[in-house]
Amino acid sequence: MPEITASSADPAEIEKFAQLAAQWWDPGGAFAPLHKFNPIRLKFIRDVAADHFGRDVRSRRLFEGLSLLDLGCGGGLLSEPMARLGFRVLGCDAAEENVRAAAAHAASTRANVSYRCATPEVLAGEGAVFDVVLTMEIVEHVTDVGAFLGLCSRLVRPGGLIFVATINRTLKSLMLAKIAAEYVLRWLPPGTHDWNRFIEPARLGELAAECGLKVRCIQGLAFDPFAWNWRLSADTAVNYVMVTER
Repeated sequence: MPEITASSADPAEIEKFAQLAAQWWDPGGAFAPLHKFNPIRLKFIRDVAADHFGRDVRSRRLFEGLSLLDLGCGGGLLSEPMARLGFRVLGCDAAEENVRAAAAHAASTRANVSYRCATPEVLAGEGAVFDVVLTMEIVEHVTDVGAFLGLCSRLVRPGGLIFVATINRTLKSLMLAKIAAEYVLRWLPPGTHDWNRFIEPARLGELAAECGLKVRCIQGLAFDPFAWNWRLSADTAVNYVMVTER
């Protein structure tokens, strides 16, 4: 049985993504934007983590000996490449359908990734700790961001890093990340996001500090319509990643 307990996870949000589980690895499916998004966020995570842990990015398996938790792993789009970089990876998701899809794909590619259907409450209760915790595009789907970050802080070792990728709550994000992405360009199924759940970097930083986390950097990510790809940007008005250290 899935290890699901009462938690910061929202059952409606879990069900929403569970229904799309079969499409995670389809570059033309419901998660097509993530496939375009993945290269730039992977490079960002690699570079920041390598600098923090003193690793050489030219090394084939530069994170050998370090552990990583991919919370809300979905189909494993980040878990698999992180494992190829040498991390010992555990991907966790509250939707059993997502975990099954992730595990099936990992088996087909022989990726060395472990998956569990579990909430962060379960992992924290077990005393699990990791060198890096990824919470990518997750906090806008949880019921209590502060409680969720508190759990993440318990899951990372002292000196470890937590990457929090989410969407700013601005008029620009309403127009681009919600209306344009879901109803004009049809990049995402309508109803994927609730703009009221988006969160400003300042507020996210306050909640992180309350959990004993130090904000190391905030990086904006922007879509370039001319090159038709994503790039790092000083603009955090829509998508951004906050890196915190315990």
